[in-house]
Parts: sequence; structure tokens; C-alpha cells
Amino acid sequence: MNTFLYTTEQFLSAGIANTWDFFSFAGNLSLITPPGMGFQILTPVEGVDIYEGMLIDYIVKPLFGIPLKWQTEIFKVDKPYMFTDRQLKGPYRLWEHTHLFIEKENGVLMKDEIKYQLRFGFIGRLAHTLLVRKKIESIFNYRKEVLNKFFNNHGNNNY
Repeated sequence: MNTFLYTTEQFLSAGIANTWDFFSFAGNLSLITPPGMGFQILTPVEGVDIYEGMLIDYIVKPLFGIPLKWQTEIFKVDKPYMFTDRQLKGPYRLWEHTHLFIEKENGVLMKDEIKYQLRFGFIGRLAHTLLVRKKIESIFNYRKEVLNKFFNNHGNNNY
């Protein structure tokens, strides 16, 4: 069973409290997900702080416009420094996404670490090479662009 790792980091010109507030509100996930993925949150999350054991249901169209139900559980929270969510139902055999927030002098270094496994053995590994890795990279590249507009547009902080 191949476990893949994807990591990325980005500096945000914001305080750790604002950074935490933005990322710990599940409703903001739709703001930083490419529109073509048809991302919808099904669970009411308005006004709810994340907590260990929280379940969130989504619909997402990761490949070829095919809608998939996805359920994640917030299973580790260390406010305001990190939280980890994991897929309980969805397209992956394993999906664990750790969000780290490291306070720096002029902002926050945000790090994402995703551990994931695909289903279907050899076919899954082939799909990873041809499609999945590139799709994950494109999602996080889109996310970086949006976050730059939200947090790094000096004098125009939208959050």
C-alpha cells in the first residue's frame, strides 16, 4: 500500500488569531477551492468552532465533473496552532490533512501536510501519477493565489 505525502507552505501577513479564525471555519473552504470542483458543504457550520470529533459532509467533483460525497472528521485540534482532519467517507483509502500555523514576526507561516492512499492497487498508483498528484497540486496552487489576495494584499486585507 503506497502512502503519498504532499506538503506545501505559505507565509500569510496576518496575526495567528485571524489566521486561525479563517481556517478553522469550515465555511471558508469553499472560498479557497477551485470553482470547477463544485464544492458544497452539506453540514451546517455557521457559527460553529471546530472541535475534535466534528463531522463535516461535502459534495465535491474532483475529476471529470463526477459528484462524490465526502465526509471528514476533525480529529486533532490545538488552537490556534494546528488541526488535522481525516476522510471518513470519500474517494481515498486514506486522507489526513494537517494544518499548521507557526507565528512569525510579521505574520504566520502556514503549512499543509497531506498523507493519502488511493484505492485500486496498481490502477490507483497509475491514476496518482497521471491525474491525482497534479490535481492536488492545482488545488493548492489555486488556494495560494486566493490566500495571497485575502492576506498578503497589504493595505487591502479582505479578512
